Amino acid sequence: MSQATFRRVVLKLSGESFGGGSVGVDPDVVQAVARQIAAGVAEGVQVAVVVGGGNFFRGAELQRRGMDRARADYMGMLGTVMNCLALQDFLEKEGVDTRVQTAIAMAQVAEAYLPLRAIRHLEKGRVVIFGAGAGMPYFSTDTVAAQRALEIGAQEVLVSKNGVDAVYTADPKTDPDAQRLDDITFDEALKRELMVVDQAAFSLCKDNALPMRVFGADDDGNLRRALVGDQIGTLIHAAED
Repeated sequence: MSQATFRRVVLKLSGESFGGGSVGVDPDVVQAVARQIAAGVAEGVQVAVVVGGGNFFRGAELQRRGMDRARADYMGMLGTVMNCLALQDFLEKEGVDTRVQTAIAMAQVAEAYLPLRAIRHLEKGRVVIFGAGAGMPYFSTDTVAAQRALEIGAQEVLVSKNGVDAVYTADPKTDPDAQRLDDITFDEALKRELMVVDQAAFSLCKDNALPMRVFGADDDGNLRRALVGDQIGTLIHAAED
């Protein structure tokens, strides 16, 4: 890939999507995701992935049911690793070399997270999947996606959503007056308290002028389109000078 067309991205996938609406992993869903990522890689895009763990555990939800938040978050981190391994398996079945790096050491199943090693894998055309969140409680995988993108020098954070195709002024499922936003600044998103991603992720991207694109994953082919840079969903960006 020439320098003029060089593209490196971090793709954030929800754990809930991996479960197909239930607890666990739906192989058909993960296979479909892997095929679209493989198509993006085939077009020369360097792809790193962050996967949530909501199809297994959600720390905040477990806390509301009486569990210690830190312990619940660690359980959620382990759930993300299960999703990472599932995605790795299906990507390799598509012929894509893949590495899983985790923020919690588990040498028998994954590499330790090392930004420079991750960059080297990407340069060799491998997909890198980041698991176990930040390795610390109280951090969402949205925030981790932004942080990893900054460390590996990604050009964009791509946030895949199920059930919605972009950012709206309100929840389009409950508010018929909700307006679709094709383009918005991080300042506006924070001011309006748009909850499409964690606000800490918005702040990280804003402070470092790292663009974020939020798009719907329900339409077949949207993941590949986002990876290769098609203008879908909503672009969230720093304010222009």
